Amino acid sequence: MMYSKPLVSLKAFLLLLAAVISLFLLNLALGSVSIPVTEVARILLGFEGDNEAWQNIILKIRLPRTITAVLVGAALSVGGLQMQTLFRNPLAGPSVLGITAGASLGVAAIMLAAGSATTAFAIRSLGIGGSWLVVLAASIGAFLVLLIILAISYRIRDNVVMLIVGIMVANITIAVVSIWQYFSDPEQIQEYILWTFGSLGGVTNHQLGVLSFIVALGIVATFLLSKTLNVLLLGEDYAQSMGLNVRISRMLIIAVTSVLAGAITGFCGPIGFVGIAVPHLTRSFLNTSDHRVLVPCCVLVGAILMLLCDIISQVPGSSTVLPVNAITAMIGSPIVIWIIVKRRNLKSSF
Repeated sequence: MMYSKPLVSLKAFLLLLAAVISLFLLNLALGSVSIPVTEVARILLGFEGDNEAWQNIILKIRLPRTITAVLVGAALSVGGLQMQTLFRNPLAGPSVLGITAGASLGVAAIMLAAGSATTAFAIRSLGIGGSWLVVLAASIGAFLVLLIILAISYRIRDNVVMLIVGIMVANITIAVVSIWQYFSDPEQIQEYILWTFGSLGGVTNHQLGVLSFIVALGIVATFLLSKTLNVLLLGEDYAQSMGLNVRISRMLIIAVTSVLAGAITGFCGPIGFVGIAVPHLTRSFLNTSDHRVLVPCCVLVGAILMLLCDIISQVPGSSTVLPVNAITAMIGSPIVIWIIVKRRNLKSSF
């Protein structure tokens, strides 16, 4: 297991932080309307802008979307890192346990099975917006799958079996959604498909506060589990000999990852490839397996990747907005292929 020198890790962290800040400002500046970076900085610092329209664009539209991109990248990257370490599998990601599929099932229950009339009635009865209803449905779906996975993980000790169980649970939920789609109206199917594309621009300021709290809590919990993750890399037998309760540790890791993946899916839709690509990219960049270094750096690398994807999806200079899910796949897949070709053996990190 490779560990980085503290000075090298600090330099890498500062370099990544500078990249996040630069892309953050660039994301606020670029779009259908280009705004000078200096003007963006002035508005963020609280100074009166020369153009009131620019101020509204940045503060009301672009800033929430950009912060959401940072949160999504950080949460999915940390979740992917935990899953790859727990299962010691380079292809594991936040969606491997079926949590994302469970959230999708919850949304499908609202958009497809319930019908438009039922959905409208629920919105009026609960006094919440349609977006909050989707978030609530996704959270319930993710939570129900989480309960199933935790119950199974308590009885099964083999991580490989847990990985297979997670994939099977995901397949079951996808099958149910497919059946609902088959019997649904075209309008309902269209709404659901649009949600599956993923979106960073639909999170309101109030929702952003809730999402920020959940993601921050999950990242802190992951960092506190860094030593546990380091021990698990050496194998379960060694971890038990060191006095680690493997069963409890595994349930904690699964719970934290599930909360992160469920929250992101609920607020932004299913966003793939980030959780698989970023941990590999961070390990390759830092040449370390120490989670005390990997966790904070994964947060920054994930934020960089999602900010870059968001900039591309906005198609600067155009009013066109591409699905962010398609962009993450286009960028994430070549990254994984490049790392595989470069390192030749991804299992060396596990």
